[in-house]
Amino acid sequence: MTPFHADTTPVHRLTKALPALIQAVVCVSIILFISGCNETASPEQPIATPPTAKQQPYTVGPTGSPRTDEYYWIRDDTRRNPQVLSLLAAENDFAEAIMAPSQPLQAQLFEEITARLPAKDDTVPVQLGNFFYYQAYEPGLEHPIYKRFSPESPEVRETVLDVNQLAEPHDYYAVANWVIGPNDNLIAYAEDTVSRRIYTIKFKTLRDGRHFADTLEGAAPSIAWSADGRSVFYIKKDPETLLESAVYRHTLGTPQAQDTLVYREPDKTFSLWLETSRSKAFILIYAYSTDSSEIRYIPTETPTAAPIPFLKRQDEHEYRVRHLGDQLYFLSNHHAPNYRLMRANLQEASDITRWQPVINPEPGVYLEDFEVFEGFIVTKEIRFGRPSLRVYGLDGTYRQSVPVLDQPATLNLEANPDPQAMSVRYGLSSLKTPTSTLSFNPTTGQTTTLKRARVGGGFDANNYESMSITFTARDGAEVPISLVYRPDRSANVPRPAYLYAYGAYGYSTKPYFRSSIISLLDRGFVFAIIHVRGGQELGRAWYEAGRLFHKRNTFNDFIDGAQHLVAAGLADPQNIFAAGGSAGGLLMGVIANEAPEIFRGIIARVPFVDVITTMLDESIPLTTSEYREWGDPRQPDEYDYMLSYSPYDQVKAQAYPHMMVTTGLFDSQVQYFEPVKWVSRLRRLKTDGNDLILTIDMTAGHSGPSGRYERYQETAMEYAFILDRLVPTASTVNTKNSR
Repeated sequence: MTPFHADTTPVHRLTKALPALIQAVVCVSIILFISGCNETASPEQPIATPPTAKQQPYTVGPTGSPRTDEYYWIRDDTRRNPQVLSLLAAENDFAEAIMAPSQPLQAQLFEEITARLPAKDDTVPVQLGNFFYYQAYEPGLEHPIYKRFSPESPEVRETVLDVNQLAEPHDYYAVANWVIGPNDNLIAYAEDTVSRRIYTIKFKTLRDGRHFADTLEGAAPSIAWSADGRSVFYIKKDPETLLESAVYRHTLGTPQAQDTLVYREPDKTFSLWLETSRSKAFILIYAYSTDSSEIRYIPTETPTAAPIPFLKRQDEHEYRVRHLGDQLYFLSNHHAPNYRLMRANLQEASDITRWQPVINPEPGVYLEDFEVFEGFIVTKEIRFGRPSLRVYGLDGTYRQSVPVLDQPATLNLEANPDPQAMSVRYGLSSLKTPTSTLSFNPTTGQTTTLKRARVGGGFDANNYESMSITFTARDGAEVPISLVYRPDRSANVPRPAYLYAYGAYGYSTKPYFRSSIISLLDRGFVFAIIHVRGGQELGRAWYEAGRLFHKRNTFNDFIDGAQHLVAAGLADPQNIFAAGGSAGGLLMGVIANEAPEIFRGIIARVPFVDVITTMLDESIPLTTSEYREWGDPRQPDEYDYMLSYSPYDQVKAQAYPHMMVTTGLFDSQVQYFEPVKWVSRLRRLKTDGNDLILTIDMTAGHSGPSGRYERYQETAMEYAFILDRLVPTASTVNTKNSR
């Protein structure tokens, strides 16, 4: 299981790791693909000749607006089509050939990135029931080991789950969630062996390690126990769309076929999640869409009861709940675009007019999260782009703020399962400061550092400088950028730049510590996060200004931000590299089409690039639940707007930057065929001689490899791709091999 003796070339690993059945198909299919397609290179041609996918016109689109998709045939839901698999193998072979000269650099990067990870590491224990639980990493092992100890015998450490042992028979393995039963002896855990985010829930006893025969297939990872420990609630995924659509109750010791349907979500724009309330009084069933939510509850003491909504769903109303004593606390955007904290008892919860306001943040302040204790409330607030933790009395009276010395920073409320606790636990990180777990006592005002992440490889935070700046976008919006660099490298000259953004779903891209980026900073780069519209860095309005008919703001912000960094002398105009994944990969596709001259290279990870075709197909996972994010292409005006930026549809005959594109064969979020089709069309139409490579992980999905070390093989390959394509300038002297 040790990663250090493995081949550090990701593409080679990807092709070697093909499951045996697919390997056999590929061996035969390469011959079929080459002989059956006139446009494909012959076996005698150099391996560095890029693959050429055949064109097979196919009409797709709403009535009255047909589109021709010449690469539609690349979609294969079985993932066994010989011609498709041979094309993927050819792409991996081509990428490996292009990257072969950089293998020594990849190996160097991989070694230095993984050297920053502590060989042995533990998280801060959290008390759940009668035990303290924590996660441990052992030297050379890829996966965590979950352990526990009792406060009476802290020296006795008991293994809860050894993910390394569970992963042994599998090319891919991940445990997405585990929940301890009420008697401290049973554990239910959700495992994924395909990387398709379709989970199997298994059970075992902790005293003797015995696994139950019970196996729940086709599930989401959320799990909740009844109070007596005899029943487990879980969610079944739709086998085609993979939507979390139905909650079931399973009785231990019975077959899954006998499980009871508890709730089925009728609206395909909603997905489900479930959990046990912090108070252990309720099983909570969350139904959520892009801009509305509903929470149903079942008392854990009466698991056969029908679920009842706290408050029925309303258009554009989102809420979350905490239970304490006889009160329910709701984080709600009802008449509060940036959210406020409300309170009601259970009998009054179904009538929103009976909810009482507790905390109403001042205008411009976004109330992102909260936790309720018996003696106080803690909120996480975003105040003009900067996070803060604030302490209030239970009546909503402001008391104090948790001191934060490092800015721009990332703050997160961590696990705080005990409502009687006198302190609140939180996490703090910045672009140059490793993550710390801290505890703040509102009574004494004392902050205690419980753990600060250790970073090896000679890292010294004092060598780096971080800052937050703003620029004026083309429509007048003030857009923030968080950046970090090493002042003693390439001082007084513009630096090569690695720019990152996401900008969708209201997900805020936070300036937290990324140990791998040190490899670029130490080579003179500046790393910058452009906080484009579509996230919630500046509140709910920032999200609204980057979705549906405002989506183009996301793309314009990134382009304008790159130009600002150049104009400000912070970035070398000849060496601007951009990276983004998933919805951020959509952003990469748009800037490649609309501003290719700005960027030296683009990294598009699992990119969502075929917007129209995907959003027209309700059988594809996530489609129906995202109409309110991207638009519904069945509506003519929404179709036209989405088409105007869809990267696959807007590929044109022009010069493109160097590009590295990644995908996974089993990706359930962005299907593999989107980036493969996109690259095929780019190869055919682009007019430049720049490199375009596509790597397909044949054993993984949207999140890539599951191992602690192996995930950095792709990072090392990406950085080598960038470093080998730097334009020689005064700012790039010795960038490839300096540490």
